[in-house]
Amino acid sequence: MTREQFNLMSFLEGYVRNYRKLNLHQATNRSMFTKREIDYFANLGEMLGLFSFVEDTKPNLDYGRSRPMDLSWWKWDERIDKENYLYVVLHLERENLSRKDIETIDKLFCATEEYYLPHYVIGIQNVETKERINYLNKLVEERNLKQGSEVLMIYRYYDEVNSLDRIEAYHFNELSKIINNRNAISIVDNTGYWCMAFEEEYETWK
Repeated sequence: MTREQFNLMSFLEGYVRNYRKLNLHQATNRSMFTKREIDYFANLGEMLGLFSFVEDTKPNLDYGRSRPMDLSWWKWDERIDKENYLYVVLHLERENLSRKDIETIDKLFCATEEYYLPHYVIGIQNVETKERINYLNKLVEERNLKQGSEVLMIYRYYDEVNSLDRIEAYHFNELSKIINNRNAISIVDNTGYWCMAFEEEYETWK
């Protein structure tokens, strides 16, 4: 089956540059961060002509039961199959709690039926420290060797020295090797809303 050709780093650029449009206020609770970010990617999938589903069912053979995906994109083409979706284009997980970082990776790379193997994976995860990222990336490399997805992992952590949030994003190819990475900064602007910019562009904000 032909794989959809998407550039995950372009998805990252859109996510960063449109973050202010999510209207996340400094008083907004964390569950709303998850909802707005998932909604952003759900809308993006639909604009790309795909079918987006929130809390979609996915068989988890590791646990012997189904577990929901935070978001999935499915490919439909009635010229090929009039009754079924062709395949899962994307599986996305978004997690606020740093203590669930390994669980997030488990969900993205669980053993499942072939029909549910995603071509692309996006994980958005709050982490406790920068040092934790190397450990989590090694888990992604190990788990994705069998799955063979193209992966974008977006990690967010608080920088106490500079009083801002840092974002580190890593792009893994289908062979589970990191081929690109990019960093961003997230702060509350002077109106009280969260916004984001790439690290190299942050100087223009000051």
